[in-house]
Amino acid sequence: MKKITTPLSDETIKNLHAGDQVLLSGDIYTGRDAAHKRLIELLAEGKPMPFDFRGQAVYYTGPCPAPPGRAIGSVGPTTSQRMDSYAPRLIQEGLRIMIGKGNRSKQVIEPIREFSGVYFAAIGGAGALMALCVDRAEIVAFNDLGPEAIYRLTVRDMPLTVAIDCTGSNIYER
Repeated sequence: MKKITTPLSDETIKNLHAGDQVLLSGDIYTGRDAAHKRLIELLAEGKPMPFDFRGQAVYYTGPCPAPPGRAIGSVGPTTSQRMDSYAPRLIQEGLRIMIGKGNRSKQVIEPIREFSGVYFAAIGGAGALMALCVDRAEIVAFNDLGPEAIYRLTVRDMPLTVAIDCTGSNIYER
């Protein structure tokens, strides 16, 4: 199992291969459909992004409220294909690391290859377990979206699988 920390360098991404198991630590950002739509609108309007995508990870999740004593509630992955219409544009802007569940469309796999990105699969159905990896959570954009706001999560040893690597090798198509 490889231990990696955000932000990920191009070299680190190039050394990850489909099927590799990793433990991810560092800051990651959350984002679901509504947040992705707003990010694309900001780009269309020439406005700045709420955070720098370069070397960072976006986790497709909508966190639940934190129970007492925890940084966050359940934080399981959502189906990644719902972000496929937005991902290519965000990849062009520097996004290289995505975390979710399920396969991605060819319209996302091609930019992953072209721009040397990586897509990690998270454990579906284990949101409460994934929350145990979160040490800190704060909203950084789109507070009005509630759980679909963009959060910055500080994670420790989040278990993930490299689902699609920077060459386009894909665990879902073996």
